[in-house]
Amino acid sequence: MSKTTELQIEKSRNLIEGLRKHLAGKGGGVTNKEIGDMEQDIRDLAAANAEVERLREELRPKFKRMNEAMARVKEAYAAKKRVLKGYYTQEHWAEYGIPDKR
Repeated sequence: MSKTTELQIEKSRNLIEGLRKHLAGKGGGVTNKEIGDMEQDIRDLAAANAEVERLREELRPKFKRMNEAMARVKEAYAAKKRVLKGYYTQEHWAEYGIPDKR
């Protein structure tokens, strides 16, 4: 659970606990229904957060594979570009898709 979400859930639960102890559904402009609605919202938030965490765990290895592939592509690009720049003059670089200028 993200620290921000965890903190908000904890603060909200503490508030509800205090409201239930001291207001007992009367006074303070807060009703039992509002407290119940807030409790439901907290449960919804916790469930949504759990789903997000599960999805993050699924994505983590995919991101790793993507980053590894990106590193290989970047290295291959740089290596090929170095070779072409060594063989051809700057005027011909654009023909090979190299936008660099010295």
